[in-house]
Amino acid sequence: MTWLFALFLAAHALIHASFVAPRPPVSAGGPEWPFDLAHSWMLSPLGLDGDASRLLGIALIGFTIIGFGVAALSTVGAFGEGVFAAGIVAGSVASILLLALFFHPWLVLGIGIDVVILWAVLVARWSPQGGLAG
Repeated sequence: MTWLFALFLAAHALIHASFVAPRPPVSAGGPEWPFDLAHSWMLSPLGLDGDASRLLGIALIGFTIIGFGVAALSTVGAFGEGVFAAGIVAGSVASILLLALFFHPWLVLGIGIDVVILWAVLVARWSPQGGLAG
């Protein structure tokens, strides 16, 4: 179960790389691609141009992947328990910021995953090594 959770964290982190992956070809009647760093409902009205918002998005992707990567490695014992919580917080906060700044309705699932993981670690004080804190 520990390895499965570590793989889940890694997969959740890596799906964020879809923001910088090549967009698939548009098909007639096909769905809109939800991963787009060129348009931000929040940054565009503030005057942030496409390059600056893309750079911010890439930085948030990096923090997300590193945070969840550290948490995944901690889950399987590569780092201590305190590093797990720090990785979860860093990864989840960066992910929430990224998904909120470049919002698409499909991304609500990712935000929900981040919120549940944050709640489990910060409120319920869950850890892969110790379960729930008493």
